[in-house]
Amino acid sequence: MIPPQEASARRREIEDKLKQEEETLSFIRDSLEKSDQLTKNMVSILSSFESRLMKLENSIIPVHKQTENLQRLQENVEKTLSCLDHVISYYHVASDTEKIIREGPTGRLEEYLGSMAKIQKAVEYFQDNSPDSPELNKVKLLFERGKESLESEFRSLMTRHSKVVSPVLILDLISGEDELEVQEEVPLEHLPEGVLQDVIRISRWLVEYGRNQDFMNVYYQIRSSQLDRSIKGLKEHFRKSSSSSGVPYSPAIPNKRKDTPTKKPIKRPGTIRKAQNLLKQYSQHGLDGKKGGSNLIPLEGHEHDFRVKHLSEALNDKHGPLAGRDDTLDVETDAYIHCISAFVRLAQSEYQLLMDVIPEHHQKKTFDSLIQDALDGLMLEGENIVSAARKAIIRHDFSAVLTVFPILRHLKQTKPEFDQVLQGTAASTKNKLPGLITSMETVGAKALEDFADNIKNDPDKEYNMPKDGTVHELTSNAILFLQQLLDFQETAGAMLASQVLGDTYNIPLDPRETSSSATSYSSEFSKRLLSTYICKVLGNLQLNLLSKSKVYEDPALSAIFLHNNYNYILKALEKSELIQLVAVTQKTAERSYREHIEQQIQTYQRSWLKVTDYIAEKNLPVFQPGVKLRDKERQMIKERFKGFNDGLEELCKIQKAWAIPDMEQRDKIRQAQKNIVRETYGAFLHRYGSVPFTKNPEKYIKYRVEQVGDMIDRLFDTSA
Repeated sequence: MIPPQEASARRREIEDKLKQEEETLSFIRDSLEKSDQLTKNMVSILSSFESRLMKLENSIIPVHKQTENLQRLQENVEKTLSCLDHVISYYHVASDTEKIIREGPTGRLEEYLGSMAKIQKAVEYFQDNSPDSPELNKVKLLFERGKESLESEFRSLMTRHSKVVSPVLILDLISGEDELEVQEEVPLEHLPEGVLQDVIRISRWLVEYGRNQDFMNVYYQIRSSQLDRSIKGLKEHFRKSSSSSGVPYSPAIPNKRKDTPTKKPIKRPGTIRKAQNLLKQYSQHGLDGKKGGSNLIPLEGHEHDFRVKHLSEALNDKHGPLAGRDDTLDVETDAYIHCISAFVRLAQSEYQLLMDVIPEHHQKKTFDSLIQDALDGLMLEGENIVSAARKAIIRHDFSAVLTVFPILRHLKQTKPEFDQVLQGTAASTKNKLPGLITSMETVGAKALEDFADNIKNDPDKEYNMPKDGTVHELTSNAILFLQQLLDFQETAGAMLASQVLGDTYNIPLDPRETSSSATSYSSEFSKRLLSTYICKVLGNLQLNLLSKSKVYEDPALSAIFLHNNYNYILKALEKSELIQLVAVTQKTAERSYREHIEQQIQTYQRSWLKVTDYIAEKNLPVFQPGVKLRDKERQMIKERFKGFNDGLEELCKIQKAWAIPDMEQRDKIRQAQKNIVRETYGAFLHRYGSVPFTKNPEKYIKYRVEQVGDMIDRLFDTSA
């Protein structure tokens, strides 16, 4: 049981809490009532505000719409005024720009093009909006006049500032082709930079706005003329330089021209000039194969005079195999070769310039037209060379082939660059150089064949035969001609191969030696063709020499003549690369010539039999020592001495005027003959010198053995 005191306390506590809760509840009830009142008041205020806002909106919206309409009207007015100003400006374009157009674009291209842009817009406006307006005709006329002025300015700039490239600059441009060291690039400025930019701007405007391509014709005509004149100027430079100093030159570096000019000789193309140099070297050094670089055999005595004489004739004789060749032709050849190189370099430069000025889709066609005059001039000159060569071949003037060789070689070397430069041009343009090459190969092959035939058929003219039996000019000319081929082995071989001369020479054609082109042969096959050709010329020469030797009435002189010519041929072959070339198809050529030479020596030695037969032991009388000779025996001995003396004197007198230019061969023949005669005469003299066959022994025993040897030592020596 809970004690009463605790129960009473608990009740009081509960009553206190209840009282507090009642007070709290009463406070909440009062707060709710106040909140409801405030809510009612707020709702009343909001309702009043909404009503007022609706009244305000109904008043403002009409005003806003009126204001918006007014703003739109204002904008329309402003746009209309702007359009009117813009349209009105088109009506003033003609008057505003007429003065500028009339004065032209010179010196103020930017301003002029700006005026042309205004005129063009005016034309477009009137065409679209008022095609019947008189203003359209006015601005059209002004536009055409402005376009014509731009075309005129283009022509004027190109004409005034396009300069011919000087020969010296061209030579500098092509001088590094054959040199190993890197050359400083030679600048080639066709137009000043400022002018070039103006030309480019005008060309672009004419293409884009002028709808005009006539300026391209103007461009190629002016540049074509300059290109053609530049090449002709180079050719004239060669002529003037050769007439004044003999060798044209150019400074190595243009910008040092004033301070350190370097005279640079142009390389000669290795034509007959070598023969002229050989002649000069021979007259100074005897063609000894050392000083002067000659590859001919040592010459002396009679042959010195003979070779100088016949080399001169070979170069100057109007009807000889090397006729008509001179320095003038050499200069023309050099000039043509350098003009070919100049054309390639200048054409490359022209194309670079053209790419900046002419639209891309017109570049190839314009370039094709631009180079035609210069290219046609070079091709015409080349065809003239071919034509002159054909005429010269008919006259048996085979120096013409020496003109064709260096040119043809250079054309072939330059052809890859030619083909690259002419990419994109018409087929007729591309085919010009190959056509010229084919013509030169044809005429070259014809000259080679006719030369071989001419060597074979050269007439046996008695007055033209060397009286001393030395080397015939036909031999020297043939060897000289063949030596020239050494500088052009590939070219000559290709000439022969181009005519499919393998059939002529019966050379089997290996399919591996040809490419897809019928005229493209391997170097080995061409070399065999050239070797066969040289052997043919040498064979023809040998046959002709045999025929010519029959002109001599004396078989001994005929033998000396053949000996000298065969020996000359052999030595010339040995001292040059000809022997290696001959050996390609004829391994025994050297041995064959040595056999021929020995055979002619033996033939010559038989001429002395009529001398030695008088004193040969087999023809001498037999007698016993101490027995008196009979009259018949004494007479026989006298006849033997007299026959020997007379024969010796006669042969020495005759053969002293003959010539064997080769000192080694001359000494060999003298010594061999001296040994035979001295041995035979010594035996005869020993046997009969002390025999009393006459009262006047000095009448018959005129010579001692040593004297006979001395007389033979003076053979083949006109100075003795």
